[in-house]
Amino acid sequence: MLLHLHVRNLALIEEAEVDFSSGLNILTGETGAGKSILLGSMQLILGGKVSKAMIRKDAPFALIELLFQVEDSFTAAALEAMGVTLEDGQLLLSRKITEGRSINKINQETVTISRMKEAASLLLDIHGQHEHQSLLYPDKQLEILDAFGKEKIMPARETAAEAFAAYRDICTKIKALDLDEEQRNREISYLEYETEQIAGAALKEDEDEDLEARFRLMSNSRRITEDLEKVSALIGGAMGDGAASGIGEADHLLRSISGLDPRLASLSESITEIDSLLGDFSREVSIYLDQISFDEEEYEKLTRRLDLINDMKSRYGQSIAQIKAYGEKQQRRLEDLYSFEDKLSELKEKQAAARKELENACRTLSGLRQEAAQDLTERVKEGLKDLNFLDVDFSVAFSKKKSFTASGYDDVVYLISTNPGESVKPLGEIVSGGELSRIMLALKALLADKDHIETLIFDEIDTGISGRTAQKVSEKMAVIGRTHQVLCITHLPQIAAQADVHFAIEKVAEKDSTKTMIHELDEEASIRELARLLGGVSITDAVLQNAREMKALAKANAVS
Repeated sequence: MLLHLHVRNLALIEEAEVDFSSGLNILTGETGAGKSILLGSMQLILGGKVSKAMIRKDAPFALIELLFQVEDSFTAAALEAMGVTLEDGQLLLSRKITEGRSINKINQETVTISRMKEAASLLLDIHGQHEHQSLLYPDKQLEILDAFGKEKIMPARETAAEAFAAYRDICTKIKALDLDEEQRNREISYLEYETEQIAGAALKEDEDEDLEARFRLMSNSRRITEDLEKVSALIGGAMGDGAASGIGEADHLLRSISGLDPRLASLSESITEIDSLLGDFSREVSIYLDQISFDEEEYEKLTRRLDLINDMKSRYGQSIAQIKAYGEKQQRRLEDLYSFEDKLSELKEKQAAARKELENACRTLSGLRQEAAQDLTERVKEGLKDLNFLDVDFSVAFSKKKSFTASGYDDVVYLISTNPGESVKPLGEIVSGGELSRIMLALKALLADKDHIETLIFDEIDTGISGRTAQKVSEKMAVIGRTHQVLCITHLPQIAAQADVHFAIEKVAEKDSTKTMIHELDEEASIRELARLLGGVSITDAVLQNAREMKALAKANAVS
């Protein structure tokens, strides 16, 4: 369940911290006090969109943190499968909003918003005012039916989805192959050109790198030759003059006089060594010059080969490996077109088998849905009677879609009659806003018994109701609160009186700013808040007494 909420710098909330309890947590407050902001903070944890406008004026960021105590073993296992580790059974979800971006964390580990949403969806379910209207759409009605009978329906739905994917894949292949003759011949001609060009090039792995190295060397060979010849001339080379000649003569002279003075011996040895080194250097230059050459014909051949490879890279891939892979893919496509009739016949046989398998999967799924619909129908009728629908008829009508989908071929419509003698009609044709919210509450109560989500949040579930109907709704909320943690934002005293814990949300003006604050009410403060909801501006002793009686009655019903 949700243990703690911390909100900072979100819209009108400067900072708020709330500790929630098990059972029914009621939140009340004046219109515009910021109840929707509090709910919105939780919706952000569930993946709601963020914007810079959410950040409180002049604040650098907004922060939302939700701390959960996970007691359900199924939920803990599902989180573990996601790679989320609980710490003493607790889980902290947070979003920090800055300049329209957000930093999302699970237990201080930064995660993507999709992963945050996946984890949060296992922990809480928010039912807001807009969701009432979603009940009018067939897709939502089918989703509720599948959730109600999920133990049997979901495995069958997965089987249908797999069969649909296989069938759609074969249909896609047939569509790609089933071309008219002129278009097929045109594609064959184009594929033949591409595959022949790639095959004819006889490309070798890393050939381009070797060719480019050789091209660079040949492009520079002329300059290398000219400069080395100048070097050879400067040192003497084959002509026998230049530096080599001078050093040789110097060596001869020093040898002739080295015996005249012992100090000349070292000089003679040095010049002899220089003469030997220069001779070696001269020979290496000569060998290099003999080996290097510029062959115009070879250069042109090399250039043409590189041009071909670069042209193919621009057409078929950025590397020789990619070019070859592309050629192999086009060759397979070409072979399919060559054997068009055989391939098409084979695919159509597979298509027929896949369609049959899909039909069987959808039929099985539809049968399970219709079984679940019978149970849902009876349970909804009972739930609606508990919510002051005195004479109600409810049923689920099935029809087939025009085509298969990943969720089967069923279209479902919820039909209802709220008055005796009237035939059932689709929800959208007869129900009011208040009736729609009660129908959704009845369905939510049924689903709450089917899933493992511990925390349910209801926003303005009391829209469009009052009097005895409001009392019935409040009793239903109290019943749900016995097995789930419920957070309910309401303006009806009948519902607020059922609170196990009651919170007030207030908007406070301070100097040049306005803040939203939330705090838990004790017994007496809760009664005064009930009186405000009952009597508006004027809270008389009679109104206070009425509030006390309402609170006492709610406690008595809870005990019974």
